[in-house]
Amino acid sequence: MTDSPHLRPARPEDAESIATIWYEGWRDAHLGNVPDELVAVRPQESFGTRAEERISDTVIAIVADQVAGFVMTLDDEVDQVYLSRHHRGTGVAASLLGAAEQRIHAGGHSRAWLAVVAGNTRARAFYARHGWVDEGLFSHRAPGPDGPVSVPAHRYVKHLGFSPKH
Repeated sequence: MTDSPHLRPARPEDAESIATIWYEGWRDAHLGNVPDELVAVRPQESFGTRAEERISDTVIAIVADQVAGFVMTLDDEVDQVYLSRHHRGTGVAASLLGAAEQRIHAGGHSRAWLAVVAGNTRARAFYARHGWVDEGLFSHRAPGPDGPVSVPAHRYVKHLGFSPKH
């Protein structure tokens, strides 16, 4: 376990750190597990552009004054969750996932979902340990520059049982 992370909304100056973590984590989780077409439309520079575009959807975790990881939400979806290699397995991901669940619930949703490629067994086990249920395979439409790329993935869902705010 690492020091407790400080979570906060991402700022434009965080985009470079987010992009670095995202690119490394994406490659670790996806190479060999997704169609070559998706790999071709995910060059390193694309992560910087996408990180800048998604700042308002992103929460980051800070540990020892460094960005340790991030989570992005989009409506009722936990869209991206990535940690730096150094912070994997330290509990930071659980904090980020909890923040994503709270954001989705605060947005008026009682259920959240996310997509995980079948070969990403580490992530699938992580989500199952945190109460997410695998609803089975589906064709995830990953964004690409010329339109969506179809990626076989598992759809995980979680009912968000937070108490209403008064």
